[in-house]
Order: sequence, then C-alpha cells, then structure tokens
Amino acid sequence: MKIAMIGTGYVGLVSGVCFSDFGHEVICVDKDPRKVEMLKAGQVPIYEPGLEALMAKNVAAGRLSFTGDLATAVAGAEAVFIAVGTPTRRGDGHADLTYVFAAAEEIARALTGHAVVVTKSTVPVGTNSKVAEVIRKAAPHAEFDVASNPEFLREGAAIDDFMRPDRVVVGVTSDRAKQVMGEIYRPLFLRDFPILYTDLETAEMIKYAANAFLATKITFINEIATLCEKVGADVKQVSKGIGLDGRIGNKFLHAGPGYGGSCFPKDTQALARTAQEYAAPMQIVETVIKVNEEIKRRMVTKILDLCDGSVNGKTVAVLGVTFKPNTDDMRDAPSLTIVPALVGGGAKVRAVDPQGQREGRHLLPGVDWVEDAYEAAKDADIVVILTEWNEFRALDLKRLAKGMAHARMADLRNVYSPADAKKAGFRAYAGVGR
Repeated sequence: MKIAMIGTGYVGLVSGVCFSDFGHEVICVDKDPRKVEMLKAGQVPIYEPGLEALMAKNVAAGRLSFTGDLATAVAGAEAVFIAVGTPTRRGDGHADLTYVFAAAEEIARALTGHAVVVTKSTVPVGTNSKVAEVIRKAAPHAEFDVASNPEFLREGAAIDDFMRPDRVVVGVTSDRAKQVMGEIYRPLFLRDFPILYTDLETAEMIKYAANAFLATKITFINEIATLCEKVGADVKQVSKGIGLDGRIGNKFLHAGPGYGGSCFPKDTQALARTAQEYAAPMQIVETVIKVNEEIKRRMVTKILDLCDGSVNGKTVAVLGVTFKPNTDDMRDAPSLTIVPALVGGGAKVRAVDPQGQREGRHLLPGVDWVEDAYEAAKDADIVVILTEWNEFRALDLKRLAKGMAHARMADLRNVYSPADAKKAGFRAYAGVGR
C-alpha cells in the first residue's frame, strides 16, 4: 500500500520506517528542509536504538523516501497518517492541536482519490471528528474516511514495540476504513498480535487512559518510597512484593525522581483539562500531576541534606540528564528541575550523558559537560545518579569514590545498594525509599 506519513518527529519517523519494513511504500513528509535533507542523507535526527539501520535498509529497498512536498506524498496514497506534535498549550494545559488541523487542511487539498486520514498524534477525545470537519470544509467533494490509531511506543524500545506490540488500537467509522487499516497492519495480524477496533472516541480515550494509569503507578510507588524512608522499609523489596501480584504487575514500580518525557506530563494535563471541561474532574490524575512535581523538588532536598544543607561552592557530578536511558529526549526530564536548582544554589555542576549533551547544553545553562562519570566525579563533593544508563550501572565505585573530594552519592534511581556504596568508600549515600 502507499502510505504518506506527515511529520518526522519521534512517532512519525519510527512509524514510517516500520511501516516500510512491513513492505508498504512510505513517503515521510516534513516542513523543515534541513531535517528532510538529513533524512535523505541517511542521518537520523533523533536517537533511537536500531532506527538508523532499519531506515537505511528500507531506503535501499526503495520502500521509504522523504520529502518536503506534502501534495506529492498524498497524491495516490491509500492512507495518510498525521504524526505532528501536540505540545501542551501555554496557559491552560490543553493539547495544542494547531499542527494537527493545519495538516488536515493541507491533506484535504492534496487528496486525489479516496484515502483514510489517520491520526497517529496523541489527541484529546473528539479531535478526529474535528479533523473530518476540517477536511470537509477545505475540500467538500473529497473522498475520505478518518481513523484514530494512537501509538504506544516506549522511547528506547520503539522498534520492538511497533513490531511486537501488546495491542494495536484502531478507531474507525466505516467498513472501508477498517479494511484499509487491516491491510496496513496485516503483518501483525498474521502473527496473532491483538488488533482492537473501536469507535473514534474510544480509541482516543484508550491512549490517554493508558498513559494516565502508568503515570499514576509511577507516582504511587514514589509516594510509597517517601513513607519507606520514614519507617525504615526498603521500597525495592516493597515493589517486588506487590509486583509479584498478577493483578498489579512489576512494571512502572521503580521509585525515582518522578516521571518526565514527551508523553506522560502533557497527556495527564490534557486529560485533566478535558475532564474539567466535561464536568467530570479526574481527581486522581490531577493529584498525580501535583505530586510528581513535588517529588522532583524532594530530590533537591535529598541532595542538599547529603551536602550538610547547602551546595553553595560545592562541585556536583550529575550522571544522566535525559528523562530515561536509551533516548536523547529531555522533555520534562527531572533534570530540568533538579539541575537548575543546584546551579541556583551555587553549585558547580558537571554533567555526563551518553546522548543528552546536545539538548542539555541549551536547556541547562551553567553546566560543564564531560565525557565520562569518572571525569565528572573528579574532586567532586557529591555524585548524583539521575538517569540509569547502562554506562552508570557498572561503575567502579571504589575508583569513583577515591577520585572525589568528598565521597557522597545521591542514587536517585537505586542503581547501587547502600552496602556496596559504603564498601566502596562512600561515606554518605542516599537512595529513594531506602
């Protein structure tokens, strides 16, 4: 099938590349000429393990191409995916749908025959119906259907998630749209991966409900971690103990400095705002948002306590700034709250991150960037583990401690045990919930 993918951000590029690997002819569109030229040259503008090789494979096979010309990409396409950004709108917490509706209008004028216009972007309930209205208004005689196909990709594991999904959710309003979407996902159907067909509104809600639930789960264990510190319990053992219950499960039960990234912060806010508008407030979700911000600030206090109440004039080594490992994504990362607080408190901050330095230089002014953990920790007063990259999971703790002016560690991801840190020479250690 011929597919047009509008937008080459994280979702659009991963989806476009993977659809081409299914055997479809995919044209990815972006308005940024520099990004299009990068992609044509085989350069991937985001960091996602395995993506560059898979992209090169399908470009070489003639199934994948890139352009800045939307009309050319849409002409003759059987499905047109909208995968543009939906950032949080300033001032009210709503998802900004400007790019979605602009893409829909441009698609309408470019349609040459029947196509299914599929929203891949995360959008509030009711958006797909509005997309249909935009298309009808711009091109009254166009033949089209709309569909909702939310993504459930984890950054750092996106290709595997796309190729081996827990489920594919497709919202449709016609048998014709269902048939087209069925053909697109046929390789997954043949391998017995679940494909759930719903109406448009249900598909939209599934995406928000899933992310809100996961954000709630993370925030729940972080609150439990705070209580564990007060009563002397170990949150890692608590997480294991409750995670073995099949009704709960062990995922998203790792205590840390709060959630971040491109999805959870904006999607919880958008869901809460939508619920308020419909007079059905999501009190749990609203509390999750509030508590998550408090958790980030609590991590600053933890670091200050290890430094006798102040970081003024002290050197702090920060290991990891991205919101999670195996990505270069800094959006709403805990580091964006914690690091500026340290700099503002008078600390000299040295940071190291395998992929976060490019974005971090712009987002974290006043930070010195180094290439490895040992360089960051040299003569430092405290080392702070903020992101659990594999590079930080197997450090020589004795070497790390020996090179520091004061051997103190704030292990905000519970990578190391207190006993191992003490044995290695750290005279002060603090994890989360232990």
